[in-house]
Amino acid sequence: MMEVRKKEGEAVNSLIFRFIKKVQQSGILRETKKRRFHTRPVNRLKRKLSALHREEKKREREIAKKLGEF
Repeated sequence: MMEVRKKEGEAVNSLIFRFIKKVQQSGILRETKKRRFHTRPVNRLKRKLSALHREEKKREREIAKKLGEF
C-alpha cells in the first residue's frame, strides 16, 4: 500500500500529485490492469477456436461472393 504524508504547509493538490506519481512509478496500476483482464487458459482455447471459425466463415462468404451467390 502506498503512503504519502503531508508536509508542513503543503497544498492538497501537490500532495495528490506526489501520491499519483508514486503510484505510477511503483507499477501498481499496470499490475492491476493486467489482473483485471486476465483470462483463464481454458478461455484462450475457446477464443482460438472461435477465431478459426470466424476465419472459415469469412472465407466461405468470399467464395460465395465471387460465385455470385451472396
